[in-house]
Amino acid sequence: MLPRQIRQRLSFGMPKLVEKLALVLIDFFAINLTFMIWAWLRKELGFFLEPNRSLLISISLILYGYWFFIFFFFGMYNYRYAQSRLDEVISVVKSVTFGVLVIFLVTFDWEQDLSAPPRLSRMFIINYWLILTALVSFFRVAFRSLQKALLSAGIGQRRTLIVGWNDRSRELSDRLQQYPALGYRVVGFVSEHDRPDRRSEVSQYSGLPLLGHVGELEKLVTETEAQEVILAVDRSSRTNVMEVLSMSNGLPVHFKIVPDLYDIVMGQARTNQIYGFPLIEIMPSLMPEWERKVKRLMDIVISSAILVLGSPLWLLIAVAIKLDSKGPVLYKQQRVGKDGKIFTIYKFRSMIENAESQTGPRWAERDDPRVTRVGRLIRRPRLDEVPQFFNVLKGEMSLIGPRPERPYFVEKFKKEIPFYTRRLKVQPGITGWAQIKGQYDTSIDNVRTKLQYDLFYLENMSLRMDLKILLNTIYVMLLGKGH
Repeated sequence: MLPRQIRQRLSFGMPKLVEKLALVLIDFFAINLTFMIWAWLRKELGFFLEPNRSLLISISLILYGYWFFIFFFFGMYNYRYAQSRLDEVISVVKSVTFGVLVIFLVTFDWEQDLSAPPRLSRMFIINYWLILTALVSFFRVAFRSLQKALLSAGIGQRRTLIVGWNDRSRELSDRLQQYPALGYRVVGFVSEHDRPDRRSEVSQYSGLPLLGHVGELEKLVTETEAQEVILAVDRSSRTNVMEVLSMSNGLPVHFKIVPDLYDIVMGQARTNQIYGFPLIEIMPSLMPEWERKVKRLMDIVISSAILVLGSPLWLLIAVAIKLDSKGPVLYKQQRVGKDGKIFTIYKFRSMIENAESQTGPRWAERDDPRVTRVGRLIRRPRLDEVPQFFNVLKGEMSLIGPRPERPYFVEKFKKEIPFYTRRLKVQPGITGWAQIKGQYDTSIDNVRTKLQYDLFYLENMSLRMDLKILLNTIYVMLLGKGH
């Protein structure tokens, strides 16, 4: 067994970049080895007689580029902490099957292959599928097995806080220590009550300290450098669960919960099981990896098309703004993006210059006197939002998502509205479900209502949902109803 000092030094485990590079190298070897074995089999059976090795290597490298794209598209290089080896194999089978099917269709001879029985040489694509699936799975499973062995040795475990100071939390701590390959290294407990029971002088369990109470959770996460927070509160404290999640939703940690509290957060959780040990992940990303890739591709293509094809109109609007009132053409403002990152949003200026210099941050109103003449014309069909397509191209925004808000209001809403920061888990958008359904933000009640629409979108994120919002946005733009 490794000395304790060395295990502590390695406790943060394999960096994400190192893991991704290792997987890329493993796949590079497996994919090229597959092609060489497949080519050798075809040659031995008389179907492939090309003696030029350099050509074989070139074809193999081109194929690798193709498979790298397929694997990347299917999220095979995402960071998957403590990934189940069975899940790994299932991911490989899905990705390879899709990729081989594309190759089969692209190389399909519609005249010859449909008019005659399948040629034996064409059937060799099944051999390629079997060999590639087997080799990629074998090397990836070997890699995950190495990761599991390191976790069992205490290397790479994630620093974990358990919220709860009761029999359930202590039992959870025992189970996590019993199964080190789960990857959790408990660093301490956090009481679910603002004031832990002072009648008990016990401030630690099994060498793990009681660090404080839930009101100090943000500070404790920072101090302990925790990466995971697991809620194991007593049944009598079930009403505190939503409060804890709301208060700590913006923290850069993963939240999980003991399963029998699932009914509290129905619709915002996903169950994970490793070695039969169940934990529920709170508020995970529900859109599959391939849909996220397609969503980003749509963002780039549609934004580029709108900016380029509509450039004469955008130039005309810019000139009209300049002639109509004093001030710059573009209006810039700080907004809060994904994971709380601050970025600069761009709009065509539709208000008088320095509109908030006297009042400070405030919401726009339906008949806002600060809006200019040109501003009224471009705000109705939402043309003032067009420069935000540059934000989309930069990756700061998406076409569809919750609207980004100013830091001032975000801090205000975080304190007053439960789960407001849940919106920060996804890329903000130019338009969203709340924009086509809600009204202007003129009060805290309007914000609460829009938050319900935003949470509905987050829980139902899909390309189908995005397309529905996009079509509805075009409809409200044409009717001039948008907000």
